[in-house]
Amino acid sequence: MNIMRERGFTLIEMLVVLAIMAMLGTAARPLLELTVQRTHEYELRAGLRSLRGALDAYKKAAEAGQIKLSPEDSGYPPDLRALVDGVPDLKSAGARKIYFLRRLPRDPFADASLPAAETWGLRAADSPPEEPRAGRDVFDVFSRSERRALDGTRYKDW
Repeated sequence: MNIMRERGFTLIEMLVVLAIMAMLGTAARPLLELTVQRTHEYELRAGLRSLRGALDAYKKAAEAGQIKLSPEDSGYPPDLRALVDGVPDLKSAGARKIYFLRRLPRDPFADASLPAAETWGLRAADSPPEEPRAGRDVFDVFSRSERRALDGTRYKDW
């Protein structure tokens, strides 16, 4: 009489496999978190670079006489929306506008429910770098996050 034995995994073998998978998952989590933080830092750098470049382009256009300024204006935009919405070009024949950004980048460390313009901290031209504050214009932008970067610096100091 030839009895076929059924093959399968024993309870011990299943528990060993689950323990190994748990250890691998535990080891992979910090690496995943590090990758996510690096991605956010890259997005923050790109957003700051884009916004600061647009602010400088706006200032150069104002100095070149393409943007209407009052005597008390600094030459920087009154808000971030002006970079996207555009401003009338005084040197064009028609009612053409100058646009400095296609869309406003978001601060990746800010609350996702906020509009992009509200995710950034604003610094006016008449505020000191040690104590940036909003004012009549937008001279610079910074992250409002209190977190620290991988290199130990604070995101708000970038």
